[in-house]
Amino acid sequence: MVHQRRPRLRLSSGSYAQDTVPSNAAPAGPPGTPPTAGLDPESWSALLAPRLAQFAGVARHEHVTRAAHDMNVPQSTLSRAMVRLEQDLGVALFARKGRTVSLTPAGRAFLTSVEGALAEVERAAESVRADADPASGKVAFGFLHTMGSETVPELIRAFRADHPRVRFQLVQNYGEAMLAGLRAGELDLCLTSPVPEAPDLVARRLDEQRLRLVVPDDHRLAGRRRIRLAEASDETFVTLEPGYGLRRITDDLCEEAGFRPRVAFEGEEAETLRGLVAAGLGVALLPPPAVARPGVVELTVTAPRAVREVGVAWLDGHPDTPPVAAFKRFLLSRRGHLLPD
Repeated sequence: MVHQRRPRLRLSSGSYAQDTVPSNAAPAGPPGTPPTAGLDPESWSALLAPRLAQFAGVARHEHVTRAAHDMNVPQSTLSRAMVRLEQDLGVALFARKGRTVSLTPAGRAFLTSVEGALAEVERAAESVRADADPASGKVAFGFLHTMGSETVPELIRAFRADHPRVRFQLVQNYGEAMLAGLRAGELDLCLTSPVPEAPDLVARRLDEQRLRLVVPDDHRLAGRRRIRLAEASDETFVTLEPGYGLRRITDDLCEEAGFRPRVAFEGEEAETLRGLVAAGLGVALLPPPAVARPGVVELTVTAPRAVREVGVAWLDGHPDTPPVAAFKRFLLSRRGHLLPD
């Protein structure tokens, strides 16, 4: 889908009411209202921004009346705006002859920078409009490392069967980092575990995944198929680092089984842990691998119930663009069928 360029912006005269306000007037708002983030109300940006497009229009036409007609504002309003702009800057931008104007050297130098700034605003506007396009917009989606090899690629493949041009900005990280990304506006949605409970987030459980006790293939327990977790109380564990959801689940399950695990290594990725188990460094509680790994045996944990819930989360009250809304509906439709059997 090609974005059609919008018609030239035509502003009403009410948009220029600020040109009749003294330049030292305080901005509207209740006492104590903070200024717009990053924009000091007394800065050049705040002072000049409303008049930059007017200046560029007059400079292009070199005629105030024609520029006013093109921008659909009264000629007197535009003339006053240009006079105030020059007064604010303390520099003559135009040489005037009747209603015909020409740029001074200072005006020409100023126009170059103004046109660059206006072009950047135009690019920014087109970018956010493109990201919100229902057919080809963008979804910023975060997911756990353990979901990256199979689950997320399959989800995106299935979604793009009906939405082939939607773009994804993908972030693979641990749970707490993704929740921080939601709060910072860097992510639209994230697939995480445990399912978070926080007043500023909305989360929906989608599926659950059994965890297994992974041991080396020459381990004393390797001949077993099932095990109670308490039977591994004397083992050394390899786990994910604190802050990872799977680490929290491991600690909670071991506590429920009556012991605190002795940790030999804390990592960032589940398959690294599986490799270290194969090397004999310890045992681990892990979700099933996408591909069976040699050198380890994976035991079903019969007690306590060793599962992790997987869900989707988003920032409460955060408006969705059409592509984000469509992908959210798709994820929710996969409730109970998110993970491979």
